Amino acid sequence: MQKENLVEISGTVETVVYKNEETGFAVLELDKDGELITVVGELAAVGEGEILTLHGNFRTHPSYGTQFKAVAAQQKLPSSAAAILRYLSSGAIKGIGPVLASRMVAQFGDDTLTVLEKEPERLSQVQGISPAKCQKLKEELGRMFGMRSIMLFLSQFGIDSSSSISIWKRWGTMAQRMIEENPYLLCCEEIGMDFDQCEQIARKLNIPLDSSYRIEAAIQFVLRHNLFNGHTCLPMDKLIPTAQNLLSQSQVMVENSMQALLRRREIINVDVNGRAYCYLPEYLEAERFIASRLKFMIMAGEENLLGAKKKLAQLEEKNGISYASLQQEAILQAISHQIFILTGGPGTGKTTTINAIIELLEDSGSKVALCAPTGRAAKRMSEVTGKDAKTIHRLLEVDFANPSALHFKRNEKNPLPFDAVIVDETSMVDIPLMRSLICALKMHCRLILVGDSDQLPSVGPGNVLRDLIESEIVPQVRLTEIFRQAQQSLIVTNAHAIVHGQMPDLKRHDNDFFFLKRELAEQVRNTTLDLVATRLPKSYGYSPTTDIQVIVPTRIGAVGANTLNQMLQQTLNPPSPQKSEFENNGRKFRVGDKVMQIKNNYDILWQRDNGEEGMGIYNGDIGFIERIDRPGKMMLIRFDDRVAEYLFEMSPELELAYAITVHKSQGSEFEAVVMPLSSYKSKMHYRNLLYTAVTRAKSRLILLGQEKTIAEMIANDRKTVRYTNLKEMLLGEVEE
Repeated sequence: MQKENLVEISGTVETVVYKNEETGFAVLELDKDGELITVVGELAAVGEGEILTLHGNFRTHPSYGTQFKAVAAQQKLPSSAAAILRYLSSGAIKGIGPVLASRMVAQFGDDTLTVLEKEPERLSQVQGISPAKCQKLKEELGRMFGMRSIMLFLSQFGIDSSSSISIWKRWGTMAQRMIEENPYLLCCEEIGMDFDQCEQIARKLNIPLDSSYRIEAAIQFVLRHNLFNGHTCLPMDKLIPTAQNLLSQSQVMVENSMQALLRRREIINVDVNGRAYCYLPEYLEAERFIASRLKFMIMAGEENLLGAKKKLAQLEEKNGISYASLQQEAILQAISHQIFILTGGPGTGKTTTINAIIELLEDSGSKVALCAPTGRAAKRMSEVTGKDAKTIHRLLEVDFANPSALHFKRNEKNPLPFDAVIVDETSMVDIPLMRSLICALKMHCRLILVGDSDQLPSVGPGNVLRDLIESEIVPQVRLTEIFRQAQQSLIVTNAHAIVHGQMPDLKRHDNDFFFLKRELAEQVRNTTLDLVATRLPKSYGYSPTTDIQVIVPTRIGAVGANTLNQMLQQTLNPPSPQKSEFENNGRKFRVGDKVMQIKNNYDILWQRDNGEEGMGIYNGDIGFIERIDRPGKMMLIRFDDRVAEYLFEMSPELELAYAITVHKSQGSEFEAVVMPLSSYKSKMHYRNLLYTAVTRAKSRLILLGQEKTIAEMIANDRKTVRYTNLKEMLLGEVEE
């Protein structure tokens, strides 16, 4: 752990105000030279009377005032009889109160804690401690001193308190021996340590490079790492050489370790049309579960189609609407099947179709839930339907009682109370989230998936929407007709041209889609800054930060998000004596900055303007820094109507969001989008990515760069390769 920029304080624990045994989080008062300091942090097994040396920072909590946030602690037990008596009387050790503590200290004096740790059986000498009580105390003391011992052992490797508590909870008193034998255990999902970190620990413990533990862990790590690349599995012929390259070991040794993992079913191998695929067990189970439930829903068959047609005719008459033939087909299929997929590009009437489906389902007495993968997508769904829509996470109710892993309160034992669930932006839903959603549906519940399969797939593992569509066994309708009103929009017509491999109209400057030819990267950057800061706000009254979004293919490069964010920050939110700021790893954040959360964090507390409180800020959420408290090392960030508190140490979870990547823009819609393109060829220059970016614009889209770059992107129709077998499972092509 790095200690630079951290403050060190030492003192005696006066009072333990609060302690959570599950997470190790504690609030205590520390006596530092007669001054009481409130300390918060993951301080496991801390009791009153202990001497602590803490590393951390002072901060000002909006509700609780000045606190010291500890990130590392060295504990020292009291040594004098008086201090030991106070420590034991505080209840630091379960089963020992003031009366028993005084008897122990009277019996053993200054050696009391040594006896408790080394010779707990001698406690039977103390008046009032029966053999049964002695045994219970012995077990509790073993747990407490064991945790201390483990934390001390792990601290030499720079492992923080939070991870140490997870390790203790996972393996208890066996942890040190197990890690000394096999430090690669720390790569497991519960602990989540990176393989390189385990390698460093292994070197200190002199674990040989050809250890089977090392090789097996590397194979599992490659599979786990590739989950973040969207793969739920890897072909055996890809996995073996990748692990071999990571380890610098022979193919034979890697193959032998692979066989050992397969025998123990820590990795499971399936055959798909003659090719072997390797899974971590939970992801194979997830794909199988989804396929199994969807097959069951498909087998439920079609309900009374004649009755559905009659209801649709009545709806058309009631609302004075005549739906197009494909819309009619979609509406009828949605209310006649238990599972249905609705897809289509912009301007094809998806919203009108969804609203009709909702109205018919509710008219028939069905209780309908609307949801989407992100907060912005759910908000947009609410706006276009006039109904309440939630994120999938919120619909399923995240269970915060288990902070070590993501769990939902809604599941097969506590299903959602709905007769139909409609999911928008389904292309963004990954395999684990889809499994959780389907698991929470009642057996008769209808599931309607809405999305655009031409957009980019989910950030997480899997390619759910495309797999279901390509299986061709799930009832589905793709809307293709662009309605007359939408035909007036160049954004819509050019988006459809792009997805069909045709060049968009780049010559018109009298509509909502503009192309500005710029040859050099410097010209692209300068025009981008001018458009965002001056031209678009002046011409259309847009706010440079809330209405306009710069979207780019990649973070890196001369016109990547990293470079543009620095320039846009300097232009739109320059430093000022009136604006607090701080720096973390070379990145500056200041009051007024537009920022994005880049990973799901279910523990962040937020409060709505109406006083409602909740937890969780998710990957892709965009907010603005409202306040920075430098002495308190914290800041307040507003995400629409929610305000969340961030400690400075959480800033690696944030990025400036004046410019964002296309992947991060998924599920969002912005009044105006500016998309600068570099002239050099990039692996991120492909058709689906350009299409996704264009369809993020609601009223204005401006492309900047060279015409040949756009032509190259449209010509590059590579589909993102995702190793997943959901489609094959639906078709019965997977064998174990």
